[in-house]
Amino acid sequence: MKKITLCFLLLGTACSINAQKINLGKAVGMVSNGAKALTFTNEDAIKLSKESVEWMDKNNPVAGPKDPYTVRLNRLFGKHKSQDGLNLNYKVYKVKDINAFACADGSVRVFSSLMDIMTDNELLAVIGHEIGHVKNQDTKDAMKSAYLKAAALDAASSASSDVAALNDSQVGKMANAFLDASHSKKQESEADTYSYDFMKANKYDVVGAYTAFKKLALLSQGSTQTNFEKMFNSHPDSNKRAEAIKKRAEKDGLWKDPGTVSLPASKLTK
Repeated sequence: MKKITLCFLLLGTACSINAQKINLGKAVGMVSNGAKALTFTNEDAIKLSKESVEWMDKNNPVAGPKDPYTVRLNRLFGKHKSQDGLNLNYKVYKVKDINAFACADGSVRVFSSLMDIMTDNELLAVIGHEIGHVKNQDTKDAMKSAYLKAAALDAASSASSDVAALNDSQVGKMANAFLDASHSKKQESEADTYSYDFMKANKYDVVGAYTAFKKLALLSQGSTQTNFEKMFNSHPDSNKRAEAIKKRAEKDGLWKDPGTVSLPASKLTK
């Protein structure tokens, strides 16, 4: 799942009055001219992910401990703070972008507008997908690309093999580049599989993964060339991904026809 920006009109009152677009920062400082020999380990990805998430937490509205969004997220994911060998931490950004992401350091951030349109099982499936990207170390590749962009490094030539410290504006740029990074179709497919297995292993309704993709497909219909549509240009078709979930659920004897899937007329988080 990538950054998806939608206007308020699409979902009516689904977005908070105080919601704002996520603040990622745009400034970037120049450093050395290359990173050909850059040795980028998963530990580097974890360190840089932590810096990026700390920056985003400081520069965006985070739901407080008694906020309905936080209460709901804790109810759903509190027992998954240690998931598949990963130490995870969760927070909600009260912004109008529809998104969820996970980083190599175990940080999971869910956007309030996503929670407004997804049922509990759909949210479980979406975040399971994001955790899959971390477990499969897809986020390592995304963070390396984001670091190179933030530090203004050219991967074709380098005089240094070390990951250098970034200033505050560069960390903001890195956070932006990380959310803009694309995973390959293979990585997305593997994360879908992880999400399904996560749902099945924890005895959640796997049909939630199907309906989540159906909702994303509905959101992409008739939109202009927004960040949302751009995301779908580089991602597998949501309807096809939904059908793949359906086939597996049928094979496992877990399929229950959800009927017609539609977007909610009001918030699902209250």
